[in-house]
Amino acid sequence: MTLKEKKYRHLVTGAAGWLLLGLLTLWYGIIWWRYYADIIIAPFFRRGNWVVVLIYTVLTALVFQVYRCFRFGYLRRSDLVYYQLTGIVIVNFITYFQISVIGRRFMAVSPVILLTGLDFVTIALWASLVSRLYFRLYPPRRLAVVYGSEEAAELVMKMSSRVDKYMICESVSCKGGMAQITPVIDRLDGVILCELPPELRDQILKYCCGKRIRAYTAPEISDILLRGGEELRLFDTPLILCRNEGLTLTQRFVKRCFDIAVSAAFLVIFTPVLCICAAAVHFEDGGCVFYRQKRLTRDGRVFEILKLRSMRPDAEADGIAVTAAEHDTRITKVGRILRRFRLDELPQLINILKGEMSLVGPRPERPELHAEIVKQCPEFDYRLQVKAGLTGYAQVYGAYDTEPVDKLKMDLLYIEQYNMLLDLRILLMTVKTAVIPPQSNEAQREARQNHKKN
Repeated sequence: MTLKEKKYRHLVTGAAGWLLLGLLTLWYGIIWWRYYADIIIAPFFRRGNWVVVLIYTVLTALVFQVYRCFRFGYLRRSDLVYYQLTGIVIVNFITYFQISVIGRRFMAVSPVILLTGLDFVTIALWASLVSRLYFRLYPPRRLAVVYGSEEAAELVMKMSSRVDKYMICESVSCKGGMAQITPVIDRLDGVILCELPPELRDQILKYCCGKRIRAYTAPEISDILLRGGEELRLFDTPLILCRNEGLTLTQRFVKRCFDIAVSAAFLVIFTPVLCICAAAVHFEDGGCVFYRQKRLTRDGRVFEILKLRSMRPDAEADGIAVTAAEHDTRITKVGRILRRFRLDELPQLINILKGEMSLVGPRPERPELHAEIVKQCPEFDYRLQVKAGLTGYAQVYGAYDTEPVDKLKMDLLYIEQYNMLLDLRILLMTVKTAVIPPQSNEAQREARQNHKKN
């Protein structure tokens, strides 16, 4: 693919996003003028109508940006449709209350329901049409793999699951050096760098930069720490400062205020659900409803996490800490449903209000398990720079059996890139994870093997 064609790719995705936004705005404009426009008092009704429609457009653009709804060609079609549908439901929900405020009473809700139905049909058809057009214009990138060990196969398998984006065409060992590697890179669209010695990785990255060739590599922990560094322009030599202090005092204060407001609201909203779940847990086996367990939070402080019990009362009668497996026989029937939709985590809203946890952050580990992981990966302690979270980067983007070192990298990415918008995005994406849990890596491997057999 030429450099010119790569530039046109952004024009295509940008145009698709703007056209979708225009269609959604058009539907709202029709519904507004047909059912609600007369609630604006003269003499500014014409100007007011345009302002209301403009507000809807801006709100839709902001919510879609948070949910990354304009990432045509990047997300799977199913994910793209899910994010767009979720985003438009949020927008229309807010818009209904905005209309009611303008009308000074609760307005008829049926036009907004009609609007949402039109939006659903538009989004489904639009996503299907644009995805087909995109992948016809831009077929999967042909990639080469440069590997240094057999452990690289795991990353290659994961990238192979996106056959709509990546086509692994060749592989070459790093033992051959640049003389064998560069001819392979030159005849393809990009290269995947897996488990390479630092010096060779540096040479290949520089070569790809000079040739304007894409390079994919799994970052080392030091790479992630550098991403969160601050540029210093005090001298004629560039410097990057890595503070390595976690969140600043201001960030912690804002985050705490956000945690209190949102967790209190969620606790009120989900109290009926919590009561129903608690009753189901009790009636199944007559055991205790809640389950307390010691976990670690910021700076290694120990606290008692609160959960709805999802395992048998004697699940750990021997006192040995064991991580729950995906098909653990200790999980009860009710517990399996609670875990499926993450409902067993709801009592942790109380932990958040008490200041022991945050809404978003690394998931807290048990002290014994944490100690075992640290023996294999000493950097695992770095996760304790921030409070433990109800949900987090690893829970949204990871799988059930994601390796601890990969969870660490995702948690460090969150810490180094923290901002309130990222917290909001992770919370919104957690809804999707609760409804459609990600497959484990083992399940994905089995699915790929079955696909090859068939």
